[in-house]
Amino acid sequence: MVAAKLICCLNTILLMKTIAEVKKSKGKKKIAMLSLYDAMFAAHANNVDIDLLLVGDSVSNVLLGYDSTKRIGMKEMEIFTKAVANAKPDCMIIGDMPYKSYENKKSALENAKKFLNAGANAVKVEGDKAEIVKHLVKNRIPVMGHVGLLPQSAKKIRVHGKEEKEAQKILAEAISLEKAGCFSIVLESMPTKLAKKITSALKIPTIGIGAGKYCDGQVLVAHDLLGINPHEFKPKFVKHFAKLSPAIEKAFAKFRKEVVKGKYPSAKYSYH
Repeated sequence: MVAAKLICCLNTILLMKTIAEVKKSKGKKKIAMLSLYDAMFAAHANNVDIDLLLVGDSVSNVLLGYDSTKRIGMKEMEIFTKAVANAKPDCMIIGDMPYKSYENKKSALENAKKFLNAGANAVKVEGDKAEIVKHLVKNRIPVMGHVGLLPQSAKKIRVHGKEEKEAQKILAEAISLEKAGCFSIVLESMPTKLAKKITSALKIPTIGIGAGKYCDGQVLVAHDLLGINPHEFKPKFVKHFAKLSPAIEKAFAKFRKEVVKGKYPSAKYSYH
């Protein structure tokens, strides 16, 4: 118990400068954030100076094959967070609080501490959870907010904020989260005009995903931008910076062919 508390305190102390740097970047430097789930991808991201690493609950869909982010819990999120932390990246690691892990102040604090113990430096929560955010920040746990499309509670995947009433609600939620102590807020699946308005209204950085170019930063799932999806998953906001699926399947097929024909492993790939 004492060791766990020391780890939490150390993570927070080491992060203070980083949190300040993230806040100061607003209007000066765009923030690049990736959602990823393992040590190998984390190491690659660190090598090219990605600013923030989000261990997203999207791992539920991307790696575990579930149809919803609601299917993953704290045990899995701790494992993936540890995997990313094992790469020892220089940048901040943010743990995505999974469905029903922050229903009240007590459970939110307990689970946020689990993320810090697993190697994260901060956590992310979805929706207008101002009281939860205040409680976590009071306990020295940095929090990133998330408004717009909320995968953990959305009944339908759609663009949010097209109607004025909903747009005003999203803006109010973002302002509420900033006042509660969030150091940054994710804006997901909303019109560019609304994201620009929110970004201008806040003093903390916004990170967009399907929210246009005026956000202070952008986030994508690493697997999406790499084009690693055999099911051709490609929302409008996803840009394939590479298309690796064909190359992967070609390599797998070549491996199978050489194994079947007895060509692999040859003497070159055998011990003598």
